[in-house]
Amino acid sequence: MPEAQQVAAFLDRYRLPGLVDVHTHFMPERVLRKVWAYFDSAGPLVGTEWPITYREEESQRLATLREFKVEAFTSMLYPHKAGMARWLNEWAADFAARTPDCLHTATFFPEPGVEAYVRQALESGARVFKAHVQVGAYEPNDPLLDPVWGLLAEAGVPIVTHCGSGPAPGKHTGPEPIARLLARHPRLPLVVAHMGMPEYTDFLELAERYEEVRLDTTMAFTDFVERQAPFPKGELGRLADLGDRVLLGSDFPNIPYPYVHQLEAIGRLGLGDDWVRAVCRNNAAALFGLD
Repeated sequence: MPEAQQVAAFLDRYRLPGLVDVHTHFMPERVLRKVWAYFDSAGPLVGTEWPITYREEESQRLATLREFKVEAFTSMLYPHKAGMARWLNEWAADFAARTPDCLHTATFFPEPGVEAYVRQALESGARVFKAHVQVGAYEPNDPLLDPVWGLLAEAGVPIVTHCGSGPAPGKHTGPEPIARLLARHPRLPLVVAHMGMPEYTDFLELAERYEEVRLDTTMAFTDFVERQAPFPKGELGRLADLGDRVLLGSDFPNIPYPYVHQLEAIGRLGLGDDWVRAVCRNNAAALFGLD
């Protein structure tokens, strides 16, 4: 069965009109090619091969998401060094302007001028930010970022943040730096990418402590991840209780399996149809005012 039909069957099963995916990657082509090259060579780093399932041109990737009835998605992009974020934001603003179903995405890096360009991105309509603590190798509590966190908390704009230590730990990954950040900015609308894998329990605890903290499902619960960093079955009850703050994320197109597998992995948790509907669409639709 073609994958679009499999996704349609999932939507029918859960009576969903569509999906909202808060963790998809669109970025300048030359940057994306470097990201793909990283995954092509990531086998020794993560202990297994990582083929890119949707290694296609931008127009085809957009057509694929629309065929899957993804009503809204993001252009998660991120700098690995100073001097990149401003022009990435310029690209993302243009991409959002020509792609109405993309939630205008922006990013930042701890560097001089960061507060000014984050403020500019907000004024130009950015609706979600991406922070990649692992790739950027920066301390979330860097003093240069303190005014940025304050701005985003005040604006209520979510920040999808790769802060867990999967697939490989970074210098500043893990729950401890984020716990210190949230202690200073308790209203920060932080979305913990990948459910915080492999430190799932620690990030569930932070979500329980801070009501503006959410988690995205990106790659979590899939066969690919369960072999290496399985979600602890004993935490399914807590996950169910946090059902209004879990958001669908996929990592499309940089995933080593079909998109529908992420959906099926969420469904097979057995947390109920209402939970699945909330996670796969309704929570994000409410967060971004899509209905």
